[in-house]
This record gives sequence, structure tokens and C-alpha cells, in this order.
Amino acid sequence: MWGGRFADGPSAIMREINASIPFDKALWRQDIAASKAHVAMLGAQGIIAAEDAATISAGLDAVAAEYERDGVPEDWDREDIHMTTEARLAELIGPVAGRLHTARSRNDQVATDFRLWVREALAEMDAGLAELQRALVTRAGEHADAIMPGFTHLQTAQPVTLGHHLMAYYEMFRRDRARIAEAAGRLNECPLGSAALAGTGFPIDRAATAAALGFARPTANSLDAVSDRDFALDFLYCCATSALHLSRLAEEVILWASQPFGFIRLPDSLSTGSSIMPQKKNPDAAELVRGHTGRVIGALTSLMITMKGLPLAYSKDMQDDKPPVFEAAALMGLSIAAMTGMIAESSFNTERMRAAAELGYATATDLADWLVREAGVPFREAHHITGEAVKLAEARGVALDQLSLAELQKIDARIDARVYQALSVDASVAARASYGGTAPDEVRRQVAAARRALGMEE
Repeated sequence: MWGGRFADGPSAIMREINASIPFDKALWRQDIAASKAHVAMLGAQGIIAAEDAATISAGLDAVAAEYERDGVPEDWDREDIHMTTEARLAELIGPVAGRLHTARSRNDQVATDFRLWVREALAEMDAGLAELQRALVTRAGEHADAIMPGFTHLQTAQPVTLGHHLMAYYEMFRRDRARIAEAAGRLNECPLGSAALAGTGFPIDRAATAAALGFARPTANSLDAVSDRDFALDFLYCCATSALHLSRLAEEVILWASQPFGFIRLPDSLSTGSSIMPQKKNPDAAELVRGHTGRVIGALTSLMITMKGLPLAYSKDMQDDKPPVFEAAALMGLSIAAMTGMIAESSFNTERMRAAAELGYATATDLADWLVREAGVPFREAHHITGEAVKLAEARGVALDQLSLAELQKIDARIDARVYQALSVDASVAARASYGGTAPDEVRRQVAAARRALGMEE
């Protein structure tokens, strides 16, 4: 491949460190597609004969059929998917195969192939997140009025509805999908035709190859085009941020499935048992989603460090760009599917959730608000009065709304019987009807809007 420049072939060490075919064979479909677009352009521009272009295109189809049937062979002497394909093409159609590489380099070739692969990976991740959103929205609609404790610092704070809680994750994944769309937009430029780094003297039509491959336009600078991996970093950032959200959801599922909480029962299909303790039902799928997040973040860090000190244009360091992207994409596919299954198939113990909300003094803020609103008490004083009421309820082992009026008035005489309209968990959630609040009617409105955005039938 290196022609007459070297008297000797590579050493065994060089052969092994240089070969990327074990992992970049994953790009074979993109490599075939980009090569077909390139050779069609060469023929249309008269750079090679039309019959040669047709022969090469048919040969590429034959190579693709072999790969589809038998897989891509790993011959390390051919280094990568590009040389593997070109060598097999030459075996099938003879010396005319050598015309395929006219006006291109492996530098613009791999940049194009990799963009095509990442573009598909972004679309697949977006589709997976949309399914997860549909599962969240469906369950949120079922439980728009199911009361549960809302937490801060993992301490009971105020009552919310389960539907409201699930819709919070819908919003996280909505932002993730927006980031994916932005990344896909920035990626939508075609490097093919940039050649090694300086462009080419052949009269190529870069707009034609860009259009044939579904890009909006060719890249504007050949140096940048062959050395840019921002699109891969964008993809990994999308993965890392979404993995953080998946991990947060997984952590809550793990907590909720534990016996002290008992809020959720996971499907058997996404749980495991213990080799020694027959009573165990472990949330291993959720734990692995949580664990995968570290690997995804590591993939982003890995590529950022690889790229941080590279001068223009291409450097061999960039061969290491693909493994972290491939790994992150695979992990995200598994994690999204696992969490979608858990949300769709789990059952929620809404009675246990409600009981936890009632026992956690979650309506304390409502008492303070009532004192401000109905008795004209300054909030800081109302906060103190409410603290006294909570202390008394704790001592008696009852909920706030189970304290007698006499007990409450002993704490502060300005409290009257109307206070009980604010102290129940039902009254608390119903009162929070502001836009984006937890009131059941507001949750249903948000669910309806989400269903429309996702194209779900009403």
C-alpha cells in the first residue's frame, strides 16, 4: 500500500499498532456508500470513463454483498476498512479498481464515513429516547393524581403526584433530544473531496457528492474537514448528558424498589435473583444503567484528551476516535432500552406512596402558607409556628391534619378550622396549579401537550 517509499515492510509491532480493521470494519456500509457517491461523481465529471465508473460501482455492490453475507475479513496487512474494501474490489474487477481513489485520500474518506456513522447513531439514539418519553408520558397519564412524597436532600419535602415526577424525566429527555438535533445540524457537512488536507486539482463536484450522501453542503475548509472530530465529541456529549439523566432515573428506580420504600415492583424480565438469598429480587438492569454512565462519560473524556493537542491536519492519534464512540453508542442503546422497559412494565404501589407522603409532614409548607395568606402572619414567623406544629405531631406520632384544633391554637391562636382545608395531601397538590406545577389537572395538561409533541394518539 505504501508503494515504493519503503524498502521493507512493517515490523510485527508496527503492523499491530497500525491496524484499525478490528474496529473500523463497523464502517463498511458507510465506506461503500461514500465510495459509490465518489465514483459516480468521477464518472459524471469525466475524470474517469463512464464505463469504468459503472464497473467500479457494480464491484462495490458485490463487495457489499459479501460483507453482508460473510462479514468483513480482518487482514491486518490491509490496515483498515478502506484498504480492505479497495483490495477486495481489485480482486473482483482488476486494475480498474485503482481509479476509485482518484481525487480523494483516506483522510477525507474516513472523515466522511465516520460522519455518516455518527449521523445514523444520533438518529437511533433520538428514536430510542422518543420511545422512553412515550413510556413516561403513558405512565404519567395513568398516575396524574397519584400522590407521593416529593423530596429534597432525599428528605420528604412536599407532596407531588407520580405523574408530575415522571414528567420531570420527560423534560430531561426532551432536552437531550434537542441536543441531538443540534448536533445533527452541525454534523451535516460533507468532507469528501477535501483529499489529504489541501483539496484536489481534479475538477470534482463536491456539492454532488454531498447531496448524494444526504448532507446539506460540503465542508468549507479542507484542512478543517479532515481534522475535525467535533461531530464525534458532540455525539459523545449528547450520550454523556443523556446517560446522566438515565442514571438519575435508574437510581430512583433502585431506591423505590427497595423494601424501605416499596414504591415500585420491577418486571421479572429486568430483574435478577441471588445465588444464596432466595427472597432477593435485584434491580440489576437499573444498576447497570447507572454503572454504564461512568463508561460513557469516560468515552467523552477519552476523545477530548486525544484531540486536545493535535496540530492540523490529520494525525494518526485520530485513529483512536472510533472505539469510544462505538462503545458509547452501544451502551446508550442498551441503557435506553432497559429504562424504557422498566418504566413501561413496572407496577407502582400508589397506596404506599400516598402513605409515605402523609407520614412525612409534607404539608408543613401549606400550613405556613395558610398562616401568611389567611392570618396575615409574616412568613418567617409562620415558618416558626409551623415548626412547632411539626414537633408536636412528631411527638404524638400523627400527621399534621390529625392534630386537633385546640392543639394547633395552643401553638398560635390565629389558627382556625379553615386550616384543615390546606393540611391534607390532596389539598396540597390541588393547590399547586401554577404552570408546570403538580396539580393533577396541570399534570394532565402537560401530558396532553407531550402526547401531541410525540405524535401519540389522543
